Amino acid sequence: MPMMFRFAEQRRKLLEEEFLRIAGEMRTLGAIRFWAAGDLAADRVGPESDLDLVVVHETDAPFRRRSDFFTSHLRPTVGVRFTVYTPRELEELEETDLFLRHSLRLSTPVEV
Repeated sequence: MPMMFRFAEQRRKLLEEEFLRIAGEMRTLGAIRFWAAGDLAADRVGPESDLDLVVVHETDAPFRRRSDFFTSHLRPTVGVRFTVYTPRELEELEETDLFLRHSLRLSTPVEV
């Protein structure tokens, strides 16, 4: 079996390229803010890392179904997990939700 070197570096490049591609589409999809979370934001990219994105988007969809909208419209080329909050939820939860607090410490949100 061939050995693969620098796979984590290649994976980081793929995730960063996908982040930039998605960033270019967020405004047309109605996103208000978004930012990277997870391994990319924490600078811990490994061969199995996915792209974790937090998105602020005005929606009436149930929380667990909100990512479907972005997945179906953006058709990611790498594994991407979208966690979508409404503006009101973000305002109410940014101080108490551990995931939000941690992700906001790791990344600077992009306003669209």
